[in-house]
Amino acid sequence: MNINDACDYIIERMSGAGSTLNLLKLQKLLYYVQGWHLAFYKAPLFEGKFQAWVHGPVNREIYDRFRHEKSLYSTVDTSDLRLGYSSSQNLSAASIQHINSVLDTYGCFTGDQLEYMTHQEDPWVQARGDLESSARCESEIDERTMATYYSSRLQ
Repeated sequence: MNINDACDYIIERMSGAGSTLNLLKLQKLLYYVQGWHLAFYKAPLFEGKFQAWVHGPVNREIYDRFRHEKSLYSTVDTSDLRLGYSSSQNLSAASIQHINSVLDTYGCFTGDQLEYMTHQEDPWVQARGDLESSARCESEIDERTMATYYSSRLQ
């Protein structure tokens, strides 16, 4: 799956539920979708790595998609869906079920709350190493670390 398909589905679902979504929250939800898929299925749901930025995990492709029009706290809604996107054509039923389960758990949190949560978790912490919390970082978060960390939380 393409990460943009997961991104558009999250936008569509959160907007349909009347939930507020900004870029910070969208990035963290995508990260948790990937992390929990790695834990449950031992494989990524979509192609695309996350980097350990100051505000938590960020996927560069999604950042680049919105960077000219949006800032960190800009609202994202159905007007931001890619032209021609259709969840029924772009996602399998199993993918939708997985994303929905993550959104049911994490969708109630704000972007700031999700950022705080990721800052307490091993994958982001390890990717940043000894950097200060305000230091710029583009280190990739290791998917094996994500899989191990989120798998351990299942027990």
